[in-house]
Amino acid sequence: MFLDDKGHHSTPASVFDRLYQKNADPWNYTTSRYEQTKYRISLAALFKERYASALEIGCSIGVMTNMLASRCDALLAVDHSQVALEHARERCKRHEHVAFACLSIPREFPTNMYDLIVLSEVGYYWSREDLALAHTAITGHLSPQGHLLLVHWLVHWEGARPVHPLTADEVHGKFFQACDPPLTPVLHLRAEMDGNRYRLDLFVRQEAREFPNSTV
Repeated sequence: MFLDDKGHHSTPASVFDRLYQKNADPWNYTTSRYEQTKYRISLAALFKERYASALEIGCSIGVMTNMLASRCDALLAVDHSQVALEHARERCKRHEHVAFACLSIPREFPTNMYDLIVLSEVGYYWSREDLALAHTAITGHLSPQGHLLLVHWLVHWEGARPVHPLTADEVHGKFFQACDPPLTPVLHLRAEMDGNRYRLDLFVRQEAREFPNSTV
């Protein structure tokens, strides 16, 4: 177990680099029927047919990126594993409108605004502190009426916590908390396939609240 069991530490990039060096596809993204179906359902959940500017957080080896590219005018895919990004760049090289960056989100975050942000199978690797930072950064960089898509595996464990610092429900629950500008949940799904369960939530960012002037 490479993390503590209380959500105090995020998973470092070096852990993922070692995984990808040993196996270019450690989670079988390219071959798993479950993963491929989950990707298709994730894309089908998006209400808009096309997005002007999208951010994918934790693109891994670019399997989802390659599918998402056809729905975006511009897509920035980020990961904090340089080894994974090398595979992602190669997989998506035909998509000239897809850019890649090695960033450790949320400690590093792009400066642009996006009308789609995708966070899939990443959030439960963060510490509680980093989840709070990510919540602020993501909501702050989501354009008005922009969509936030969260998708995470619902790990089944009995007694002991898994290697992830957080659970999917803890990650998704954070984005249901009040914030300004507010996020409105528009779709919730829990699905199971081949013994794996996952949770999907889609949010839309409303306009920032305007407070009336007051005098004392």
